[in-house]
Amino acid sequence: MTNSQPAEPQPADPQPVDSQQAAKGLSANQTFARVLRYTGLLAIALLVLGGVIGFLVAGTNGLWSAVCAAAVAVIFSAITVVSMITAIRYSLNAFFAIVMGSWLVKFVAFVIVLLVLREAPFIDPIVFFITLVVALIGTAIIDAIVVTRSRVPYVNDSILPTKPGEGAE
Repeated sequence: MTNSQPAEPQPADPQPVDSQQAAKGLSANQTFARVLRYTGLLAIALLVLGGVIGFLVAGTNGLWSAVCAAAVAVIFSAITVVSMITAIRYSLNAFFAIVMGSWLVKFVAFVIVLLVLREAPFIDPIVFFITLVVALIGTAIIDAIVVTRSRVPYVNDSILPTKPGEGAE
C-alpha cells in the first residue's frame, strides 16, 4: 500500500548550525584569506610587469624602484588583512584596538620607509611612485571585489521560531 501524500522535504544539512562557531567569523576568515591570496598574485604581477617596465624606462634603478614599491604596498596591505584575521577572534573593542593599532603602526612605518627610500641611490622616484599608486589601486580593487562577493552573514545568533505563528508576539 502506498501513501498518497507527498513526503515532507528533508533539510539539505540535517546538522544544526552552531551559532558559537558562526560567531567566530569562519566566513570572514575565508574572505580575508582570499584577499591575501589575490594580493599575493598582484604582488607577482607587479614584480614582473613593474620590474620589466621600470627596467625599460630607467634601467636597473627603475627595476629596483618597482620592486621596492610593489613590496611596500603588498606588505602594508597584508598587515591590515593579518591584523583583521587576528582581531576577529576577540571582542569588538579588542578588534578595533588591534586593527586601529596596526593602522597607526603602519602609518608611522610607511612614513619612515618612504623617508629612508627617498635617500636611496637606486630609487627612481617616478617609477617608484607610479608602481606604488598602481599597487594601492590594485589592492583596493581586490578588497572591494572580494568583500562584495563574499557571503559573510549580517546576523550570527538569530533565534527563529520552530512552528509557524510562534515568536510573533
